[in-house]
Amino acid sequence: MTRSAAPRDFAGYGTQWPAIRWPGGAGLAVSFVLNIEEGAELSLGDGDERNEGRHEVNHEITGVPDLCMESHFEYGARVGYWRITRLLMEAGFPLTLNACARALESTPWIARDAAAQDFEICCHGWRWESHAGLPEAVERERIARSVQSIQRLHGRAPVGWHTKSSASVNTRRLLVEHGGFLYDSDAYNDDLPYYVPVGGRPHLVLPYAFDTNDMRFFDSFSYVRGEDFAGYAIDAFECLLRESKHAPRMMSIGLHTRIIGRPGRIGGLERLVSHIRSRQGVWCATREQIARHWLSSVPPDEAAP
Repeated sequence: MTRSAAPRDFAGYGTQWPAIRWPGGAGLAVSFVLNIEEGAELSLGDGDERNEGRHEVNHEITGVPDLCMESHFEYGARVGYWRITRLLMEAGFPLTLNACARALESTPWIARDAAAQDFEICCHGWRWESHAGLPEAVERERIARSVQSIQRLHGRAPVGWHTKSSASVNTRRLLVEHGGFLYDSDAYNDDLPYYVPVGGRPHLVLPYAFDTNDMRFFDSFSYVRGEDFAGYAIDAFECLLRESKHAPRMMSIGLHTRIIGRPGRIGGLERLVSHIRSRQGVWCATREQIARHWLSSVPPDEAAP
């Protein structure tokens, strides 16, 4: 069994946080991330080796195309994308699209709208899949293919990367070798960005979160009503905002067009947005904006860990 060259880091910052503020003197940076995966899910009808087994229910159809599953994913592109993005635009919140390149190939109007609205596109891989078991040559090709696709459809190459589920032990090295990436979000272990050594130089990681994430409507069904999502996310926000008076903090809020974009759930996002807007000391930003501020304010040679 192999693993990455870098050992696991259980210490992190401890209580030695970087002495920085976010723009405007804010203590807390909030990152809204909208996942664009529709068209990149596994589907026999699209030539993949199998069908996805999770949508509004857990049920995998084998041997034949799953038209029910495909229709559930289509809702996100047809309806959910517009409902969510216009809500966040009205609030004046910058947005990062965590987009699978194959999804944008299926929905090029989303890439065009993202460019028109100045949304960041972070690459979410080619297909909606884990990279954990990919052969190195295959993963290298998929990274290159994804970047080329997003560049063509959006007009700008992505500067961020986030693998579905687990990255491989090679992912970060391949991203650095490819060039052009400012950060990846293949970590869930901190409330602040940090650096890791990759290929002999520091590489920036912007941790993501699975708890302040609408995926919990499907994954464990912890959320049932929109209020469940809002209540949990607001609790997390208030904790981080209190802590941010003494140390910088970052909060990631993960959204999916086919999940929170449903009419019975969107009210939870509306409540969360309204609450964040009512508070002071908060900087809402894209992940690229967060990465660039960190790179300039916390140079690698001054950062801990």
